[in-house]
Amino acid sequence: MSYIYLKRNAMGIHYDYKSTRGAKAMEKQAKREKKLAEKKAKREAKQGFSKIEENKSIPLDQVITLDHLTNPDKK
Repeated sequence: MSYIYLKRNAMGIHYDYKSTRGAKAMEKQAKREKKLAEKKAKREAKQGFSKIEENKSIPLDQVITLDHLTNPDKK
């Protein structure tokens, strides 16, 4: 009789694995998304929110000269 009692309670730590698998997966995904959001915020803060990009390309109707290549800051 005690054998049956022990057998019933001996399901072990893996008994609830399938029942909690979905919740654990959602927690992991939330943790991963939080971590990625923190990295993105840190990267944007480091760059200084430089959303305004300067157009440094030479117009198509203009000929590229050696001066454009050696002194690009001159306009």
